[in-house]
Amino acid sequence: MPLPYPSPLLGFENAPPLPEGVNPDGKSLINLSPGQEQKLSHAYDEFVDPLDKKNNGFDFHIYYMQNDADQMQYAQALHERIRREFPELRIYRFWDKPVGPHPVAMFEVNVFNPHQTGTLFSWLAINRGPCSVLIHPNTGNSYKDHTELATWMGTPWPLNVKFLKRA
Repeated sequence: MPLPYPSPLLGFENAPPLPEGVNPDGKSLINLSPGQEQKLSHAYDEFVDPLDKKNNGFDFHIYYMQNDADQMQYAQALHERIRREFPELRIYRFWDKPVGPHPVAMFEVNVFNPHQTGTLFSWLAINRGPCSVLIHPNTGNSYKDHTELATWMGTPWPLNVKFLKRA
């Protein structure tokens, strides 16, 4: 039975075969044939469908254990640092208790383009400390965004998805 997803190769059905050689590092594959023009994906500059292009494409929820004083202190400092380092992002209040579907305290950061998404992702990979991060797209299907399409940094937490099924 086929998977219920569109083909990842949609739009590339008539593309020429890929080269089979490797780059000078001896490991990575050559992606372009000699003389073939390199065109960057539009996904570098705009969110792909069905991401919300009118608001924010992704939410980053930074989780910490509110009953652990050290984690709370680290998360508060991280919250402040993100506000100082990335003032162009939308950064919400620092919650000291679980809220909505989130099982522990957290704060949320929204990004508005692919460059911000990649930048915050790589920055948090290095600087998140003991915090876990739920990263989810905004496609208009809150349940699917927080479950099937979600990505985690650190330990994933079980969400209270009954909030999302009603939305």
